[in-house]
Amino acid sequence: MYYIKESAKSFEITAEDLATAVPEQGFGVLHIHDLGNTLRNKGQSFSEECRVFEVCNPVYASKVLAQDIRLNMALPCRISVYTELGSVKVAMILPQEMLTALSNDPIIQSAAAEVQTKLKTIIDKAIQ
Repeated sequence: MYYIKESAKSFEITAEDLATAVPEQGFGVLHIHDLGNTLRNKGQSFSEECRVFEVCNPVYASKVLAQDIRLNMALPCRISVYTELGSVKVAMILPQEMLTALSNDPIIQSAAAEVQTKLKTIIDKAIQ
């Protein structure tokens, strides 16, 4: 259900490299949520770092939404860069598994498979 890779690079460098890798696969970064800072700024004790990148490819998004508008709740795709006990990780929920749980439409499943391949490439590039 998850695709998680460990990075040998620092959290900051990994996050920068992820941002650089996203457009190389035809996606754009819509927003970056800094969950670590948000939690700390709200008075919560949170020792790890965590940034969630919302990424989107408009061709795939429109294809999926044209088949089932309800899937807007599963978009955009998210890739996280986070620390866990001293390790830096880059991860996502696998789009193919998530959308298969929500729809058996072959067009949606095909798009999810293609998106998943591209997002794995992005993550693999970010950790190199």
